Amino acid sequence: MKNIKANRTFTVWRKYGWLLTFIIAFGGLYIHKLGLIVPFFVMLGLMITSLFNGRFWCGNVCPHGSWYDSILLKYSKNGEIPKGFKNIATIIVVFIIFACVLGSRVFKVFSNFSGLDLWDKFGFIFVTTYLVVLLISTPLALFFAPRVWCQFCPMGTIQKLFGKFGQITKISNNTNKKLTITDKNTCVKCKKCANVCPMQLEPYLNFNEENQFDDLNCIKCNTCVNNCPKNILTIK
Repeated sequence: MKNIKANRTFTVWRKYGWLLTFIIAFGGLYIHKLGLIVPFFVMLGLMITSLFNGRFWCGNVCPHGSWYDSILLKYSKNGEIPKGFKNIATIIVVFIIFACVLGSRVFKVFSNFSGLDLWDKFGFIFVTTYLVVLLISTPLALFFAPRVWCQFCPMGTIQKLFGKFGQITKISNNTNKKLTITDKNTCVKCKKCANVCPMQLEPYLNFNEENQFDDLNCIKCNTCVNNCPKNILTIK
């Protein structure tokens, strides 16, 4: 069976973190400063953590990720993610559009300094950004699979870039945890790890010589670890 709707919420935050998405996206329409949580907590947090541990934020902290895994998975078709959403061209185009739109809006706010309402205007930029992501990613999650947005999410792209930088500079040598198999010879190729993976990756086919799954798209969510019938997978 492919694309099994296995449990993905192993902590209280992963189960209820989605509430923060709605607080920012809808509450922020009235209290604009709520949007400041995005640049000073979400964006800063994911950049710092990705330097040391790749896309850990996506699978364990991201409020949108909680929305996809805790709520939308129940109602999603959970089918195959179309290759077009994974295409490098799609990822680059979406990132460029995001960077240009966000950059121009931020520039406009700070170039028209108007005193006490500056932070309200700045926060509102991220409120609307969060709302747009929610409105786009939700139907994609329902009609295709919960983690479709994560394939080309600009924040996910930033994490991969920072994660790669961490590897190249060896900053993450002692902190970057990866999906690890005890012994490749004990794997029975049941494909369970692939069938429950939110990102629809195939770990059982891609363990390296060190018995690790070295894929920048892995969000280290432990879903495969908790569903391996042989109990031979860990994140370490």
